[in-house]
Amino acid sequence: MAKLAPVCPCGSNKSYDACCASFIERNEAAPTAEALMRSRYTAYTLLREDYLLATWHTSTRTASLDLAADAATKWIGLEVKRHEQQDADHAIVEFVARYKVNGRAHRLHEVSRFVREDGRWFYVDGEIS
Repeated sequence: MAKLAPVCPCGSNKSYDACCASFIERNEAAPTAEALMRSRYTAYTLLREDYLLATWHTSTRTASLDLAADAATKWIGLEVKRHEQQDADHAIVEFVARYKVNGRAHRLHEVSRFVREDGRWFYVDGEIS
């Protein structure tokens, strides 16, 4: 019996290899701000701080995320509410990410801003509601 590939955490219902792995593992450029946002969510689930920092715009990037300290956080779902292309190089993605810390459920509702430079999308910042 063939082993099934793990489903990508981003909610696409594709396998990880056919989805976010192309960005996280193979450094391919995400074609849209939504694809980048989904891959960043997946990177959080995998504790891939390197990818998160590399896809964060230099104007707002933090020095580190210390994801190892957040190992108790379990990401459990992502829902993209909207993806709005403002112009060729600016976009907004609104999403709700659900997670648990020590068994207690939380949700993060954010409207994130993205910019494309030299053909690559970057996370700029977000407004949490």
